[in-house]
Amino acid sequence: MKEWDIIAESFDSTRKYPWNECLEFIDDNNGNGIDIGCGNGRHLIYMAERCEIAVGLDFSMKMIEVAKRKIEEMDNVVLVCGDACALPFRENFFDFAVFVASLHNIKGRENRIKALRELRRVLKKKGRAIISVWAKWQDKWKGYFLKNFFYFLYGREHGDIYIPWKKDGLNVKRFYHLYSVREFRKDIENAGLKIEKFWSVKKASIKNPDNHFAIVVKD
Repeated sequence: MKEWDIIAESFDSTRKYPWNECLEFIDDNNGNGIDIGCGNGRHLIYMAERCEIAVGLDFSMKMIEVAKRKIEEMDNVVLVCGDACALPFRENFFDFAVFVASLHNIKGRENRIKALRELRRVLKKKGRAIISVWAKWQDKWKGYFLKNFFYFLYGREHGDIYIPWKKDGLNVKRFYHLYSVREFRKDIENAGLKIEKFWSVKKASIKNPDNHFAIVVKD
């Protein structure tokens, strides 16, 4: 989490606007919501304006501090510095969840599935969540994973990569696990969540999708 503390302010300056996919999802839900990996709070603010209780969780205290500055006037928001693999909430509490651009920062497939199971645990029955991850075969990194295929036979999972943050004079490496469609779907299903909708988009790529999205339901 140290790397995210270091880049928190710089990250905030480049992540001003929420994603339309998340806005549309939030508009379709109500009640108690949680933003897992809330970062600077760009989706949490919109959530808080439309639900009863909004909880933002992030493992970076600096990110939480950035988000706190933005929600000071809101009395239905709770910010928590915590681990997505061990959510500090009782089961069946949240009506919906946003878990975007965060799952892929968790090291180890076992831990990522654990985080998805924790998401399922805290959702109410029929509760819904939107999840997104970076795509493995996007334009920018496809060559890297093809070139280094055999490297991943020795202690790392195929899809693991350290991507540097190079803004505002910083050069900080951040862990990512980039997903194939098959792996993302399989991890969701292994966590006991039902996929309601699945799609991939091009946000910065030209040829291949760079983000996978899923809307999931707890049966």
